[in-house]
Amino acid sequence: MPNPYFQFKQFTIRHDKCAMKVGTDGVLLGAWAGTEGCNRILDIGTGTGLIALMLAQRSKADIDAIDIDAEACLQAEENVEASPFAGRIHVIHSALADFASVATRKYDLIVSNPPYFADSLKCPDGQRSMARHTDTLPLDKLLHDSRALLAPGGRLALILPYDRKEYLTECIRKENLFPSKEISVIPVPGAQPKRILIELTAEPSASPMLTGRLTIEIARHQYTDEYIQLTKDFYLKM
Repeated sequence: MPNPYFQFKQFTIRHDKCAMKVGTDGVLLGAWAGTEGCNRILDIGTGTGLIALMLAQRSKADIDAIDIDAEACLQAEENVEASPFAGRIHVIHSALADFASVATRKYDLIVSNPPYFADSLKCPDGQRSMARHTDTLPLDKLLHDSRALLAPGGRLALILPYDRKEYLTECIRKENLFPSKEISVIPVPGAQPKRILIELTAEPSASPMLTGRLTIEIARHQYTDEYIQLTKDFYLKM
């Protein structure tokens, strides 16, 4: 039986009620997304609340964390309430479209580790399928609603499979967004990129887009210096 919780340095993530468990994608986004100058942050599809908690550790911002899945929201609330950041994170049970239609605030940073399986065979577990597949949150709709929620100068940070980069580029163009930072994530040296971390803005930047590559492991459980540097404030054994 898998461990029902994952212990980080400053908080614990229980994930026994949640379809999607703690994984590298969430940790990467929570450690990488830029929090400088952020007063209000929105985490879309918060799941266990992992990314919201990581961003709370890295900032003084007030954070709204939304999810369409009621069980995920209960899990996130449990994790938030047990953390040192409970007063700054607000878990909200809502689909993004509903939330965007009534929101009265704008956000300096919006983050999402969205569902991304567009055409694959669905899992018979309805909760896990909803968390993994794009039916409930298509990428173009995610970008459209997020753009409307950005404060002036605000940023949208995502992690996606690298093989969706071409479609992502189409959606960015359609929604009139502008890439400001992009990192290709490689599992081991010599492998093809598996993920892309990208930051988008609603206005073009005066500075050139920053690009780079991040390799996670040298070999199994032997992490690169760059990955250790990125995540050392969170993982117990980094």
